[in-house]
Amino acid sequence: MRVIIADNATEVANIAAKKVASVFRQTRAGGRTPVFGLATGSSPIGTYEALAELRKAGEFDTDGIVAFALDEYVGLDYSHPESYHAVIHRTVTEPLGLEHKNVHVPDGLAADLRAACESFEDAITEAGGVDLQLLGIGTNGHIGFNEPTSSLNSRTRFKTLAPQTRVDNARFFDSLDQVPLHCLTQGIGTILDARQVVLVAQGEAKAAAVAAMIEGPLSSMCPASALQLHRDALVVIDRPAAKRLQLLDYYRHINRYQPAELEKY
Repeated sequence: MRVIIADNATEVANIAAKKVASVFRQTRAGGRTPVFGLATGSSPIGTYEALAELRKAGEFDTDGIVAFALDEYVGLDYSHPESYHAVIHRTVTEPLGLEHKNVHVPDGLAADLRAACESFEDAITEAGGVDLQLLGIGTNGHIGFNEPTSSLNSRTRFKTLAPQTRVDNARFFDSLDQVPLHCLTQGIGTILDARQVVLVAQGEAKAAAVAAMIEGPLSSMCPASALQLHRDALVVIDRPAAKRLQLLDYYRHINRYQPAELEKY
């Protein structure tokens, strides 16, 4: 796991966006169309905005990109502005010029939710797997909607949201009562299958979860700690989110003396 401490949230977004663009250039150079794993929530919004700017500058080719969102609420109509179908369309599909048919979000309105989850897993496999998965992290350490005690080998499935997650997400709704109780989410095992992972986090509210993810034990109590097992994970955080890291100076030392032959990010 590589850790980069940025000065602020804007720098977090720019670093993450440049990493995504670099990985996808390499993917195209290898003769494949990139497959992008999309995080939802507030953490990745700045990264999507930075990617849109790179696209405008001709530095990020989005032609043909296939994308898979991490999660969706169960029972929330897709016309609702906080459904992840709507959020992804508003923050990713439109700004990045992706083809709607190439952007896949779990079907939280399916009559058979189990079948919908299996179909979503099959679609990822048929697309050749995710080249880069963008992630945020919840205050309780969740990635996607994999709440504490989630299986570290889990696949896309139905989950009940933790009370803290509903409280955290209530700011997007008129009241806590309007936040759905259930969701469909890619599993931790699904996320770990991505060839590369970039996780972004901003703000002191995420500091405890970030420290548990990076320096804590591998544990289902902090689902994001499973990224310690990933072969190519990059964590980009701002100073407030890094406040509880014990080896803060070491991470800065690593990045200061990164060998020239290795990519900066």
